[in-house]
Amino acid sequence: MSAATLKTRIRRNLRAATLLCTFALLGGCASFSPDGGFATVEKTARSQLGKDVVWARSAADQDGIQQRVAQLLAKPLTADDAVQLALLNNRGLQASFQDLGITEAEVVQASRVPNPGFSFGRSTRGDEVEYERGIHFNIARLLALPMIAKMETRRFQQTQGMVAMSALSLAADTRKAYVQALAAQESVRYMQQVKEAAAAGAELARRLESVGNFNKLQRAREQGFAADAALNLARAEQAQRSTRERLIRLLGLWGAQTQFLLPERLPDLPKAPLDMPDVERTALAQRLDVQGAKLAAEQTAQNLGLTRATRFINVLEVGFVNNTSNEAPRQRGWEIGLELPLFDWGGARVAKAEAMYMQAVHRAAETAINARSEVREAYTAYRSAYDIAKYQLDEMVPLRQQIAEENVLRYNGMLIGVFELLADARMQIASVNAAIDAKRDFWIAQADLDMALIGKPSLAAALGAASPAAAADGAGH
Repeated sequence: MSAATLKTRIRRNLRAATLLCTFALLGGCASFSPDGGFATVEKTARSQLGKDVVWARSAADQDGIQQRVAQLLAKPLTADDAVQLALLNNRGLQASFQDLGITEAEVVQASRVPNPGFSFGRSTRGDEVEYERGIHFNIARLLALPMIAKMETRRFQQTQGMVAMSALSLAADTRKAYVQALAAQESVRYMQQVKEAAAAGAELARRLESVGNFNKLQRAREQGFAADAALNLARAEQAQRSTRERLIRLLGLWGAQTQFLLPERLPDLPKAPLDMPDVERTALAQRLDVQGAKLAAEQTAQNLGLTRATRFINVLEVGFVNNTSNEAPRQRGWEIGLELPLFDWGGARVAKAEAMYMQAVHRAAETAINARSEVREAYTAYRSAYDIAKYQLDEMVPLRQQIAEENVLRYNGMLIGVFELLADARMQIASVNAAIDAKRDFWIAQADLDMALIGKPSLAAALGAASPAAAADGAGH
């Protein structure tokens, strides 16, 4: 082998090595983040809820969660503790965290340089044997790579927003379920008192009728009160079981963990309701579904730009050819494959992208309009629930208490009978139970208002934009 031939081979090998290294470096630019994008979810939960979220990606993480769960269950569960427990232990939320890993993997995959293609062929013609070798690169995909990376990054940010929204939605549902379970437990206690009073009245009526001091109609009325009280207690106990099981599901508890304790009564009302004159503006500024709808429209616009840029380039590949034959000199060169837009000029793809963009714009506008209405509705419901609960606690319950005290004085003075006293006691307990329901409705309205200010999960906003990777792949097909 001559020195010139050796130098030529060395230069050719160096060029090939340089080309391969360049593509390897480009392909290695996209990498996984240390936290998988979870920091955004953590920040949202901490700023909006003041709570911690943990992505259980290892056995150590799961052990840490179980230790924290055991600490929270060691004492009567408060509303804030219930929310924290759900954010840590709900398996559905943990499953949604995996969307971050799935989407990030797709982002990294879409941002990497496509693998080159290699072809090898052998053909014979008489005594001649010909070998054909080729390496092909998708240049169109390579040119579109920066746009693809930008759009995939937007999609990953959208996924982060949806996962954060799932955590906030779980917190709101847990708070409402906690209030309903605690109110149902408190109602059972008061309905038991009503049943005991009604049973005492029915027994006294039976004895009075047996000695001739009560007629059948009076006794039947007292028995009817007792039967109604027993039915109401049964309904209250079923409501208690149902609401507690719903809370258990949201907390992700099972086995001995389901025997957790709740406080004796609902929290007191705040001294004054929230005054929010700019509630609509606040909601539009911080609602995650509104931000997600805007992001979807921006992402679709990016897709439209990419579609227009690649409408005429359906297939664009470059390849290096190296053919050898036993009866002819080595054949070298390169080739480009390009699909001619004779029948499909890409107009249909552009029209589709434009329609999808306008669809995303209208969805964003709809989301903003609905957000304004939802937050107004939630705030008026919150104020009404506060006023009703305040009236029940400050007016109705004290009034029934005053009537009960006056009737006790009259009973001691033998101005009224025992049945009038029992009937009044039932009315007093019923007013307390109504106050419990009013407090429950207020705290549920508070949770609804908090969620209305944050937003609600909107799959339409998340899925409204076309997949950027799919749009970019049109450049290679």
